[in-house]
Amino acid sequence: MKWMKFRIKTVTEAEDIIISTFIDIGLEGAQIEDKIPLTALEKEQMFVDILPEGPEDDGIAYLSFFVEEMEDGSLEVMGERTDARTVLENVKRELEELRQFCDIGEGSVTVDETEDIDWVNNWKQYFHQFYIDDILVIPSWEEAGAGDEGKMTLHIDPGTAFGTGMHETTQLCIRQLRKYVKPGVRLLDVGTGSGILAILSLMFGADHAVGTDLDICAVEAVEQNCAANGIDPSRFEMMIGNIITDKEVQDRVGHGCYDIVVANILADVLVALTPVVVDQLKEGGIYITSGIIDDKEAAVTAAVRAAGLEVVEVNRQGEWVSVTGRKGFREQ
Repeated sequence: MKWMKFRIKTVTEAEDIIISTFIDIGLEGAQIEDKIPLTALEKEQMFVDILPEGPEDDGIAYLSFFVEEMEDGSLEVMGERTDARTVLENVKRELEELRQFCDIGEGSVTVDETEDIDWVNNWKQYFHQFYIDDILVIPSWEEAGAGDEGKMTLHIDPGTAFGTGMHETTQLCIRQLRKYVKPGVRLLDVGTGSGILAILSLMFGADHAVGTDLDICAVEAVEQNCAANGIDPSRFEMMIGNIITDKEVQDRVGHGCYDIVVANILADVLVALTPVVVDQLKEGGIYITSGIIDDKEAAVTAAVRAAGLEVVEVNRQGEWVSVTGRKGFREQ
């Protein structure tokens, strides 16, 4: 199997925003190379207490994204055929747009062809069990330790679909879902990825979940993660397509039938999504968003209000923000 590798030279402060931006154009599974020392939490997750002294952090980072190359030389991105030149142009355009409002350093891009990279599995050596509050998140290749009996446990293998629960944006969503999910709730998860948010909602007591995603890889990831957590597959329905622009997808998802809509996506996508998914919500329904870098908070809250929703909560973790709205708000 052959892969095209797009390697970007940037600065460590721009890693998260570049990775989040590139997920939106179909480049996922970033390989990060930098000299930032591991935090205490990262060492714990890797079962490492003391690491050898490494080189001093110079603020430079390299982000590599791998795209599968087909037999005819084309590339497949978001389920569609393209070529390296087009992907490179998209990468450069996104970097230049980011450069307008944040420091991305050099921002140079190199393209190489490589073979037999097991990048889908190599990350497993770094992903270990961890807690989100009192929820134990554990991959299939590990077992719960002593003292974890009776804990709510989420078995998650993200594979090629985004979502392990480690990221602040996911944790913000999980806390909101735990607050608002009640028995019998029907939930829509836009950009479901590995299915972590919908699966936890079902574990919290939701009756049924529908997930939408642009990436066909999400279907297999969701199936595997449902099976790993004992979720009846009839309770989690997956749909591939763009709910923002595709009327057929909107109709298949359904109108006015969801108690909760959750979307952990980039802020610019949320701005476009919000006026659409209002129609999917029941009256009084809850809209939970995350994936919002802090300087985009105002744009998302404005979009929520413009769609006729009440902003009921704004929560923050690190530099990330979650905005929760409710349908049916009326000015007094």
